[in-house]
Amino acid sequence: MAAPRSVLELIGNTPLLELTHLDTGPCQLFIKLENQNPGGSIKDRVALSMIEQAEKQGLLQPGGTIIEATAGNTGIGLALVAAMKGYKLILVVPDKMSREKIYHLRALGTDVRLTRSDVGKGHPEYYQDYALRLSKEISGAYYIDQFNNPANSAAHLATTGPEIWQQMEQNVDAVVVGVGSGGTLGGLSQYFKETSPHTEFILADPKGSILADYVEHGHYDEAGSWFVEGIGEDFVPPLGDFSQVHHAYRITDAEAFACARDLLLTEGILAGSSSGTLLAAALRYCRAQTTPKRVVTLACDSGNKYLSKMFNDYWLLEQGLRSQPQENNLSDYITYRYQDGATISVSPHDTLQIAYNRMRLYDISQLPVIENDQIVGLIDEWDLMHAIQANSHHFSLPVIEAMTNQIHTLNKKASLTQLIATFDAGHVALIVDDDNHFLGLVTRTDVLNAWRQQLN
Repeated sequence: MAAPRSVLELIGNTPLLELTHLDTGPCQLFIKLENQNPGGSIKDRVALSMIEQAEKQGLLQPGGTIIEATAGNTGIGLALVAAMKGYKLILVVPDKMSREKIYHLRALGTDVRLTRSDVGKGHPEYYQDYALRLSKEISGAYYIDQFNNPANSAAHLATTGPEIWQQMEQNVDAVVVGVGSGGTLGGLSQYFKETSPHTEFILADPKGSILADYVEHGHYDEAGSWFVEGIGEDFVPPLGDFSQVHHAYRITDAEAFACARDLLLTEGILAGSSSGTLLAAALRYCRAQTTPKRVVTLACDSGNKYLSKMFNDYWLLEQGLRSQPQENNLSDYITYRYQDGATISVSPHDTLQIAYNRMRLYDISQLPVIENDQIVGLIDEWDLMHAIQANSHHFSLPVIEAMTNQIHTLNKKASLTQLIATFDAGHVALIVDDDNHFLGLVTRTDVLNAWRQQLN
């Protein structure tokens, strides 16, 4: 067999895996590894289909500009195909997209325009309205419009559906999907309606999305918010065929992220946040059955795009999606606890180069200086600037020669009023225990996050 001559030839024909380490009740649960596509997601299929269809229709000319609104993975698929085919690409993306996705897009030469994720359809900053407006302002640009483009669902009718049917040995009782643009549901439901009418479709919907309400009641109220990327909507996508959907499950962000992390830990599959939502719904469905069924779902994209989010324990803490033991004192406000090895620090004998490197690596401007579990000073960028004074040899000096040793600590049993007073005085809050052992830093952001979680 000849080796492929373009990465685009590697799109599709992804493997199917049976999950054997999770509690699936009486059912067999299979997952199609769409994260194995070259762009890392199921949206590679859609991107290739939509661009090739536009070429056939004469809507895209050589060297032309493609514009799209996307929450991420369609954008990466489009960026990959556009780069291989020589098109310019402008993407309008909501500002909740993970940094990894944005870095990936920009590395592929994409012009990324960030817009607000807290506004709805009809607002000028809503990502789809913004993209449509751009397409009208830029001469010769083609708005690919995944939400209304029939080539989106056609990709799954022509490739994903037949692959599942063949890999499942023509025996599929249920398919668990999520809905963003609606293309996956539309294409797969059409395929199975014709090939296997008894196959049920199960909707996995982020809590806050309106789609589960639409399936169950035929109407919906105003949408909420959610952290999961790529699925869930505040409107009913035209491409989604909900006539085959038998059940809908509302999955919280916490459950979705926990399931995605369990999938990695138990099955070795690094999948994204939408995959966690699908897996959570699939497991609920499987465990609710009284007879054996063969169920298939999707690993929609790779989890390497979410390492700074749902695979980051401290991001989960900051968002209120994970908790740590509480002592009912100021230590409860510490996100990065020293005893857990989470506080980024230096010793007084480390060099200024080490301090500088740690500031840059972790994108922070100051470090506590720790010796024998006690805080003996602070060093920040201002201290470094004064110590270096444009002489690079000074980077070899020890931290003790540049740090500030006039520090103000707070016992963990101090009052919230004392904590606020520390902030008002312009000091960072350095929390210690009764033996003066350092526990961690508390910032204004830590306090605000804690208050927000209490209000929620």
